[in-house]
Amino acid sequence: MTDPLHIELLELAQEAARRAGALLRDGRPADLAVAATKSSPIDVVTEMDIAAEKLITGLIAERRPDDGILGEEGASTEGTSGVRWVIDPLDGTVNYLYGLPTWAVSIAAEQDGETVVGVVTAPMRAETFHAVLGGGAWATGAWDGERRLACRPAPPLDQALVSTGFNYVAEVRAHQAEVAQRLIPRLRDIRRGGSAAVDLCDLAAGRLDGYYERGLHAWDLAAGDLIAREAGALTGGRPGERPSGDLTVAATPGVFEPLQRLLEDFGAWHD
Repeated sequence: MTDPLHIELLELAQEAARRAGALLRDGRPADLAVAATKSSPIDVVTEMDIAAEKLITGLIAERRPDDGILGEEGASTEGTSGVRWVIDPLDGTVNYLYGLPTWAVSIAAEQDGETVVGVVTAPMRAETFHAVLGGGAWATGAWDGERRLACRPAPPLDQALVSTGFNYVAEVRAHQAEVAQRLIPRLRDIRRGGSAAVDLCDLAAGRLDGYYERGLHAWDLAAGDLIAREAGALTGGRPGERPSGDLTVAATPGVFEPLQRLLEDFGAWHD
């Protein structure tokens, strides 16, 4: 039986993601103003990004004032309940700026340090993905009702479709390009979607065989990692490690280990 607390957290995450997604979709101005910059002029934070985080954190504070919060746009409270929310209000900011559909709101809830709920909504794709620890991964979209997700049967590595992402710091991008150049001949092909959360959900939905990226933060992957694992995927970082900023790897069983091994051999995690 699913823990009633987890159901409560799921329903709150779904409501917050739905409301933030609607704000971002319906409130996107034609001339998006830039509120600040991050690590480089390319990697921008928009006013809508900040507004979406305020909407999410405000709703959580109203419903569950004792919970902790970690948000990409600066929200950080410790909390006393043992629950912490990990929020990316707009994953895929550059896609959003350019009017591309692959961006998402990502909300995860941790209980005593373990992710127990994950919700990712991609408004322009009209899809929402969610998972509760031990309860499988599910999605709603253009089909009727909820669909249970399952990752694809593992192909040989040379037939695997793998997604990745690139950092906006020039030196890091150059190294990532070298790794991708070495990897491409060993795979079916590589994709670059622009949203870690969506890539992990697409892996869960059987649209990819694998995904890897260097430089992710907790808010980039918390919800998507749970959704992928609940759909049967394996996730990790460098061999024997959990996903981290050094390296995140997620793939169907059978693709995960050889992909992780190649990434280690190619030094995908190097500074």
